[in-house]
Amino acid sequence: MTDPKELSEEEAARIEEGRLLFAKECQFVAGAATLAMLPDLPLNEVAFSGRSNVGKSSLINALTNRNTLARTSNTPGRTQQINFFNLGEALYLVDLPGHGYAKASKTKIEAWTKLVNTYLRGRPKLRRVCLLIDSRHGLKESDREVMDMLDTAAVNYQVILTKVDKSKQSELKSILEKTEKELAKRPAAHPEILKTSSAKGIGIEELRAEIASLSE
Repeated sequence: MTDPKELSEEEAARIEEGRLLFAKECQFVAGAATLAMLPDLPLNEVAFSGRSNVGKSSLINALTNRNTLARTSNTPGRTQQINFFNLGEALYLVDLPGHGYAKASKTKIEAWTKLVNTYLRGRPKLRRVCLLIDSRHGLKESDREVMDMLDTAAVNYQVILTKVDKSKQSELKSILEKTEKELAKRPAAHPEILKTSSAKGIGIEELRAEIASLSE
């Protein structure tokens, strides 16, 4: 949690805007397992992408103050379609299948990859991709492949480090520095990396404020 006394007036206003947005109702509106099922929706979209088991569902649940909005599972690769959630008639949160999970069938992985890549490249209302990275491991090749595609498609993305409560401060600092250095060379990357923990509530207010700035 952020100490209100340490915030500037502008930062406090952004945090409050985020709080108000995420206090609104958030409802599942559509799931797309194929390209033909992708819905045509009127509002801006913010998508959540990341390797399987990075804590994507837990983060979405923490942001929305709901325990079961996005399904959490100890089984990697549980999210097998693109799920769209309407947040207060202001924007859509989009939960993407995890990338880099090798235990599903090759056919399934190819189908998910094509679906997700097509969505990411051709979605006119997609304002940002939150690319979740496990703070204990840093960027992997599967993350870089997604970043390469987003750079090519000129889709803005922001790295969100997850599970920071499970990282030692010295290791977290090293991962942060390495990631910042790599992102500096990438044209579509947002310059600010956010550090989060769904379990401890770290960075949740800041991420809500960031997402609220992209709403309509």
